[in-house]
Amino acid sequence: MIEITEPGVYEMDAETYHADPVPGGSLSSSGARKLLSPSCPALFKYEQDNGQGHKQVWDIGHAAHKLVLGNGPELVRIDSDEWRTNKIKAEVSEVREAGGVPLKPAQHDMVTEMAEAIRNHKAASALFNPLGGRAEQSLFWQDAATGIQRRARLDWLPFPHAGRLIVPDYKTTKDASPEGIQRASHQFGYHQQAPWYLDGITALDLGPDPAFVFVFQEKTPPYLVTVVELDVIAMKYGRYLNQQAIDIYAECMRTGHWPGYSDEIELIPLPGYIENRFLQEIS
Repeated sequence: MIEITEPGVYEMDAETYHADPVPGGSLSSSGARKLLSPSCPALFKYEQDNGQGHKQVWDIGHAAHKLVLGNGPELVRIDSDEWRTNKIKAEVSEVREAGGVPLKPAQHDMVTEMAEAIRNHKAASALFNPLGGRAEQSLFWQDAATGIQRRARLDWLPFPHAGRLIVPDYKTTKDASPEGIQRASHQFGYHQQAPWYLDGITALDLGPDPAFVFVFQEKTPPYLVTVVELDVIAMKYGRYLNQQAIDIYAECMRTGHWPGYSDEIELIPLPGYIENRFLQEIS
């Protein structure tokens, strides 16, 4: 088992990264989001100790990442549209146990076409130019204010070059319209991910004036692609939330106490729309 004891950029597989190779523990962007409401430190700690387990919904994203970035788990086409027989279930299980991603024929065709759409998109293809960078790079650094260890896993790290460093992150989504991206950014905390990753890039001095952009791609034909950079307010809000999470993590690490939703007796109202309906009825 690899151990990371010095700040830097490291090559490792996803399993090693997510298992946290830092002795004593480190905080990732997804972990930071897990510490904050509507989650809580107790759920974060349980997940760290027990893992997340496999979710089939991740398979398409992992497969698309593999074909777009050229790095990731092996993709195995299972030549059956139905995975109900014991034979097929055993085959699927074997692939997953070996670290691969099993795909139905239609799914395999889909991610292949998605990768082709990325290569045909002017901005996205330039950002993920295989001659211009390296996929799946893991960053480790120390937070200057609190002393905690932090980490991030970049989808793509461009090679050093003159000019601004633009670091892309690939997301598959149902809706790559600007409105859909707004909703997804809030729902999944992408406004926290962007400044978190920029903190690591800056702390490790990986390039001048770094920028972080998202490459969103829809999972249905024609697999539309939208490249975005979050605005100043979104980034400022993300940094604010990240700092809250860092402070919570540092305090939990210091005390060994990982609280649930609340340690006190809470006074809870009904949902606002129920209150409003009641007030209207009695007014």
